[in-house]
Amino acid sequence: MRQFLRLLKRFIPPYRWYLVLSIAANILSALLNLLAFSLIMPILRILFRIDNQVTEYIPLSGYPFSIKGITAWANALTNDFSWYVSHLIDTQGASFTLIMLGIYLVVMTFLKVASAYLALYCMIPSRTGIVRDIRNQLNHKILQLPLSFFSEERKGDILARMSGDVNQVESSVMSSLDMLIKDPILIIIYLVALIVISWKLTLFVLILLPVAGYVMGTVGKTLKKSSLNAQNLWGYLMSQVEETLGGLRIIKAFNAQDKIDRRFVKANEDYRHADIKVSARYAMAHPMSEFLGTVTMAIVLWYGGSLILNNTGGIDASTFIYYLVIFYSIINPAKELSRSVYSVEKGMASMTRIDQILMAEDKIQEPEKPLPIQFEDEIRYNHVSFKYADEWVLKDIDLTIRKGQTVALVGHSGSGKSTMVDLLPRFYDVQQGTITIDGTDIRSVSTTDLRGLMGNVNQEAILFNDSVYNNITFGVQKAALDEVKQAAKIAYADEFIDQLPDGYDTNIGDRGGKLSGGQKQRLSIARAILKNPPILILDEATSALDTQSERYVQQALENLMAVRTTIVVAHRLSTIMNADMICVLHDGRIVERGHHEELLKLNGHYAALYRMQFGNP
Repeated sequence: MRQFLRLLKRFIPPYRWYLVLSIAANILSALLNLLAFSLIMPILRILFRIDNQVTEYIPLSGYPFSIKGITAWANALTNDFSWYVSHLIDTQGASFTLIMLGIYLVVMTFLKVASAYLALYCMIPSRTGIVRDIRNQLNHKILQLPLSFFSEERKGDILARMSGDVNQVESSVMSSLDMLIKDPILIIIYLVALIVISWKLTLFVLILLPVAGYVMGTVGKTLKKSSLNAQNLWGYLMSQVEETLGGLRIIKAFNAQDKIDRRFVKANEDYRHADIKVSARYAMAHPMSEFLGTVTMAIVLWYGGSLILNNTGGIDASTFIYYLVIFYSIINPAKELSRSVYSVEKGMASMTRIDQILMAEDKIQEPEKPLPIQFEDEIRYNHVSFKYADEWVLKDIDLTIRKGQTVALVGHSGSGKSTMVDLLPRFYDVQQGTITIDGTDIRSVSTTDLRGLMGNVNQEAILFNDSVYNNITFGVQKAALDEVKQAAKIAYADEFIDQLPDGYDTNIGDRGGKLSGGQKQRLSIARAILKNPPILILDEATSALDTQSERYVQQALENLMAVRTTIVVAHRLSTIMNADMICVLHDGRIVERGHHEELLKLNGHYAALYRMQFGNP
């Protein structure tokens, strides 16, 4: 429960007044319930002639604030109520008295249920608001975390935390919040009433309750552990679904449907077995609490009856019946409380998984006092080294890129090309050395200002399930339609956009699925053109295209690169032969640099790459 209290401390402050009002309404509801129960004694004593000892009215004042004082005040109140009922019978008759008691019961019940409804209603904004805040914080954190975090996590598992785990917190924890507030209030108020009626009998009850609480608490602890395992298996199952949706083309091409299906069936069965354990323990809450409550009730009935029969309890038969009614009223909130505790333990396992994202460390730290930055002169990699795990991916990279230059990075897969360009916008931070722009370390400026200088066109065009217009203007605050059309024209995208059913308002589908590869790439180039960044990063922007699409895209890229400093990660050497400088990376180091013709004359790594693609030069 400590984790649950920490959860409330984190998320409840904006809704604290709803919580206060709910607590007040629950207290009022419990007190009104006691007043409704109070009918039992006068009915038994007066109407059914169990006891005729009501003699005179006792003033309800002058009692000290203590257990004895409260007990005396309660006895006086009971006596006065009985006196009034007796007087009413003598003056108005038994039938009229029953009518008045019935009206009293209806009024008390109406006020009780109205206050109970108010208590529940006040919890709705808190419950739904906390779940909304968790989702918002998750989404915000996902947007803020560095790419390195997601390279170590399954996308499907993250989706499971955003959906399944948050839903589990809502259904298990937040839906139990009103019970966790109401039930302890009812138990405390009823327990105080029991102490006032008979402290001896209540002391005996208090010896029994911890035993029942210990038994139920033990089951609750095992429930959280089982639930955490089940939620982890659910995340793994969702990651398989995400992989299947993303790889359907390859799955069908290799006739691997049966293999993927068997893998899913096994993972689904593992989750089912884990869920059975959780559900079985959760289902145990109600029967266990009911059984323990019945056992306690039977023991209290035996012990209280013995006190009355022996005249040692200080209470009469009608008061004992009232005591039993109140005690029985404790059993139901106690059962609900135990189920709520079990439900919370189950939901907190999901909160543990959510906190793995919310509490994840953001390794890309913003400077406390960010420096202003402009790009007027050069970008410099100064003895930069970087590793993802234990093996160095980049080793002592030293490179200067002058403003207006086009610098190409080539080399075999895994040589460190993409890592080099990922370090510039601080998708990752260097571990040794520095990267500077005009002499300013990029770690001393805000990432917003830094990335505002750059535009990216990647190998896979990253588009969104939205209109053409919104995809081109993505990341730009305000853009007129004429500006968007001009960007599309420069990117050679206007001709196919004009042929779409709704032109620039056409929805392009999930990840741009309604467009061809070349069309998607030209849209991403149009997006970069509209942003108009001084620094352009092209990460194998044409490697996945056919010859005709490549020609269109290459022309669009040349238009985009014309007045910008460009870093090109290239696989096809034909696209970078005119670069101002070509850097050849091998095993994390720049082993050659120069113009195309200079590198061919060296007859080294670049010449070998050239021969692989074109034959002998």
